[in-house]
Amino acid sequence: MNMDMISGYVEHIIFQNNENGYTVMNLVAEGEEITCVGLCKGLSPGENIEAQGEMVEHPAYGQQFKISSYRTVMPKDSVSMERYLGSGAVKGVGAALAARIVKKFGDDTFRIIEEEPERLAEIKGISERKAQEIALQMEERKDLREALVYLQQFGISNTLAVKIYNAYGAEVYGVMRENPYRLAEDINGVGFKIADEIASRIGIHTNSDYRIRSGVFYTLLQSVGEGHCYLPMELLLERARDLLGVAKEDIQPQVENLAMDRKLVIKGDKVSAANYYYAELNCAAMLHRLNIPMWEAEVLPSQETAMRKTIEDMMTKLQMDLDEIQLQAVMGSIQNGLFILSGGPGTGKTTTINMMLRYFESEGLDIMLAAPTGRAAKRMTETTGFEARTIHRLLELNSALSDEDGKKVRFERNEQAPLETDVVIIDEMSMVDIQLFQALLKAIVPGTRLILVGDVNQLPSVGPGQVLRDIIDSNQFPMVVLQRIFRQAKESDIVVNAHRINRGEQIALDNHSKDFFLLERNDVNVIYKHMIQLIQEKLPRYVQATPMDIQVLTPMRKGSLGCETLNGILQRYLNPPEPTKREHAVGDMVYREGDKVMQIKNNYQLEWEIVSRYGIPVDKGTGVFNGDMGRILEINEAAATLVVEYDEQKRVTYPFALLEELELSYAVTIHKSQGSEYPAVILPLLTGPRMLFNRNLLYTAITRARSCVTILGSSAVVRAMIDNVSERSRFTSLAERICEQGA
Repeated sequence: MNMDMISGYVEHIIFQNNENGYTVMNLVAEGEEITCVGLCKGLSPGENIEAQGEMVEHPAYGQQFKISSYRTVMPKDSVSMERYLGSGAVKGVGAALAARIVKKFGDDTFRIIEEEPERLAEIKGISERKAQEIALQMEERKDLREALVYLQQFGISNTLAVKIYNAYGAEVYGVMRENPYRLAEDINGVGFKIADEIASRIGIHTNSDYRIRSGVFYTLLQSVGEGHCYLPMELLLERARDLLGVAKEDIQPQVENLAMDRKLVIKGDKVSAANYYYAELNCAAMLHRLNIPMWEAEVLPSQETAMRKTIEDMMTKLQMDLDEIQLQAVMGSIQNGLFILSGGPGTGKTTTINMMLRYFESEGLDIMLAAPTGRAAKRMTETTGFEARTIHRLLELNSALSDEDGKKVRFERNEQAPLETDVVIIDEMSMVDIQLFQALLKAIVPGTRLILVGDVNQLPSVGPGQVLRDIIDSNQFPMVVLQRIFRQAKESDIVVNAHRINRGEQIALDNHSKDFFLLERNDVNVIYKHMIQLIQEKLPRYVQATPMDIQVLTPMRKGSLGCETLNGILQRYLNPPEPTKREHAVGDMVYREGDKVMQIKNNYQLEWEIVSRYGIPVDKGTGVFNGDMGRILEINEAAATLVVEYDEQKRVTYPFALLEELELSYAVTIHKSQGSEYPAVILPLLTGPRMLFNRNLLYTAITRARSCVTILGSSAVVRAMIDNVSERSRFTSLAERICEQGA
C-alpha cells in the first residue's frame, strides 16, 4: 500500500479518547485544513507533526486522512512557535501571552525557554516562578517527544512508546541499550517476541544471558496459557531451545539462575514460575486450614440421629425427595468446614444444594453463593432462589487499586478483610483456575463452611490448573460423588447420553428421541445450509426461544467448521447489513449493531453499568471476563466506541482499540461455552484433529444444552469421539501439594 506524507500543525482536536489515544483533529497543512484520524495519544493543539497514512472516504464524515504513524517536530519559525505556545499545550500560557513572548524573542523563543528561561520574567505578566514552570513543561514535552522518536526507530507504535516512557522516563535509553528484555517483564503489551525484535535491531547477541533468561520465562508463561502450572525440565529446555535457537546446554544454567533470583521454582524435575508454584502451595495449606470438624469431636450418635431427623422432617415439609447418598452429602456439609459435592447432569446436585441451603437458613446462618461466570451465577440464582454472584463480585474486585496495566488483580475481600458469612457455596468448580481459587481461599476464615460443587468430567478451566480434579484426586477431604440419574432426568436423552458418553458407551443415533438428534451430512456447504435453517426456522419454535438463543458449538477455531469461518457465515444470515445498522470493520472482522459477541480475555478495568428503562444508571462496577457473551447495542464512529449489553443488562463501552478483546459469538468453541446453558445447541462434527475430538469435549458440549442437541455431520466421528479418551493432560501439582501438607 502506498503511503502519503503530510506535515502541518494541529489546529483543533475534535475528539480524543484518553484511554487509547484515538483522535479526530483538524490539521493545517500548506494552508489547507484536513480532517485526520488515528492513534495520537498526548497530541495537543498547536503541535507540528509529520504524518504517514492515506486519504479515505468515510461514509458519514467524508474525506479523512487516516494516520498510520506520525512524529512531532519542533516549530522552526516565530509564527509556528506562537501558535504552539498559545494552543494550550503549555498550561498558564494563553494566546495573548504567547504573542508577547514571541514578539520579544522572535525565532529565538524556544532556545531562550530551553537555555535562559529566567529571561521570560522580562515579559509583563510572567513571574520568575511562572518562567520556570513554562520551561519545565517544555522540557518534559521535549523529553517525551525525543523518547517517542527514539522508540519509533525500533518499530514501536506511539501508544506503546508512551507506555514505555511513562514506565522508565529518562532511563528508557539505558534499558533499551542494556536489556530490552526488561520490557517483556515490566510492560503489558510487550511480549518476548517484540523485545527480541528490538534486541536484534540493537545488535544484542542471540546467546546473551538476558535473552535466554527472558526466553525461558516466556516459554513458561506460554505454557500457562495451555493450562499448565509447571513444565518438566526436559520439556522446558526443548521448548526454549526451539524458541531461542540455542543449545540446551546454554539454557540450563539460566534456568538455575532464574531459580536463584526466585523467579522460578525447581522441585525435582518440575519447573514453575514462582507465582504459580506458590499459588498451588498456598491453596493446599489453606484447604487444610478450612478442613476442620464443625461439631465437637465426640458427637453422640443421638445428636447425629437428631440432625438426620431434622433433615427428613424438612424433606417432608418442603416436598423434597433425597436419596441416602444425597442425605449423606447434606450431613457432610453440616459437619465439616470443607466439603466437596460432585456429579454429572441429572444426579441431583441442585436438590442437594437446596436442602443444604434450607438447613443452614433454618439455623440462622449467613450464606453466600457464587459461580465463576455471570451465566453460571444466574443459573444458580434461578435453581436455588438465593442470590448468587460471580466469584469476582463476591470478592469485590477493585480495579481502581490495580496497577496501570492490570497485571495485579486486587480484591477488597482478602486475608485482611475476609468474607463476613457462615457458609460459602461455589458452583461450577471445574471452571475455577488456580489464581482465582487462591484469591477465594484467602477471603475465607477457618470456621466458615466452604462447599465446592462441580462436575469433574467437564473440561478444565480456561486459566491454569485443574483445581476440582486435583482436590478430588488428593482424596484428603470430605466428599460425595452423586452417580444415580433421577427418574425425571432419565426422560431426557441429553442427560442419559451424557452419562453413557462419560462411561465410554456408544449412544443411539437413530433420531428416535425428543431432544437428541444427528443429521448425517458429509458436505460442508450442506451443513452450513441446514445450520441456518435450524437456527432461523426449526429450533426457535421447537424450544420456544429466539434464533439468537440457539448456540453453535464447535471444537475448533480454524477450518471450514471452525468458529472463525462459521461466525462470518452466520452473521451474514442472522444479522445482515441494513441501512439502519451501523458497523465498524477491524481487519477482516466486521462488528455490526445487533451482533452476538463474546469477551475473550479477562479485563479487570473495563467499567460496566446497568441502566433503568429511563436511561438512569442504577448500578455500576468493573470487570468483564473471558467467556462473557452479549449483544452490540450501539456503534459510534465519531467517539470511536462500541457499546455491548451483557447478561443482567450490564452495558460496557469499548474504545475501538480494545475490540481485539471481542469476537463474534454466533459460534463459539466448546471450551468457551463452559458454565453456560443454552435452550438448544448445534454441534458441527465432521473432521478434526484426533487429540481435540475426544470424549471429554463431546460430553462438555452436549451438557450445555437444556432442551435440544442437534449434531450436524458424521455419526462415525461421534462414535470415534466416544472411544477417544485422550485428553490434553495438564501439568499441575495441587494434588501433590495437598497430600504433602496432609501427611
